[in-house]
Amino acid sequence: MPAARTSEVVPIGVARPHLDLSGPRLKSALENLVAGSEAHGGIERYVDAIKLKHQLFGQALGDNAALQLETFKGLCAFMASVRRRVGAYLEEDRFPTMREAVGALMNSAADTGATDEAIAAFCARFPDDKAHRWVRDVAAELLHNAFPERYPLMCRWVWDRKSNTGVLREIWFGDNVDHMTIEVESNYATFLMLREELSQFLTDNGVFGDVLIYVDLVCAQVYADYICAQGGSYLRADFSSPDDPMEHARRLLGLDGVRAGTGRTRLKAIDGEAFVIDEDQNLIG
Repeated sequence: MPAARTSEVVPIGVARPHLDLSGPRLKSALENLVAGSEAHGGIERYVDAIKLKHQLFGQALGDNAALQLETFKGLCAFMASVRRRVGAYLEEDRFPTMREAVGALMNSAADTGATDEAIAAFCARFPDDKAHRWVRDVAAELLHNAFPERYPLMCRWVWDRKSNTGVLREIWFGDNVDHMTIEVESNYATFLMLREELSQFLTDNGVFGDVLIYVDLVCAQVYADYICAQGGSYLRADFSSPDDPMEHARRLLGLDGVRAGTGRTRLKAIDGEAFVIDEDQNLIG
């Protein structure tokens, strides 16, 4: 199926990529999302949880100069691709590096035309090695969660050109996608275009409210379906075989950040102990 129609919102000067997306794969993911969420009160509960998460990030990052370590720990609990790896930067002696990087990123957030440069500058503050690949996800998560209308989901699980993996590959239209290298950059224009395409798909399928949040949910469901199809072998450290069909989707979106009834988070300190934050930050456990 050809890609969905697009709208004209890419900033001037940003090259518009062409995306070929599979309608049947998207419809399957949407159906799985609606069916799987019924056991937790329906998809609207997930929409409300994501809205709360965005509110938490917006409030915490509104005055980035005053960002405190405990506040940042709370945010990390809701960033699944970050929380298992960030522990070393949650220590008092190394947190200033993270705080300065976050401050610079937030100060540049108004200029979407320089998004790729801002993310690159954020990453340049940390070692450029395989052990720090998660740093890019920190920048992507912070921008998206603090400014969800301005910045789409841009995590590596959505699309990573270097590894040729992510949501984009799973919904790419083609006969032999598993053996294809998709020549699309992992940049702001691509993620923005992906959100536009998915927004159009959703409105064509009857979703007219909270469309951008539904885009996040569909992305998470697409990649959750991929993880399940791998039989639990991929990302074994982060994902196990779930009894709940929505478990992987919740985890990807950080909605499982706090274990219900305990205040204990899935965020690990450098010694392996779980951090504890206020119970009222629980979303969907």
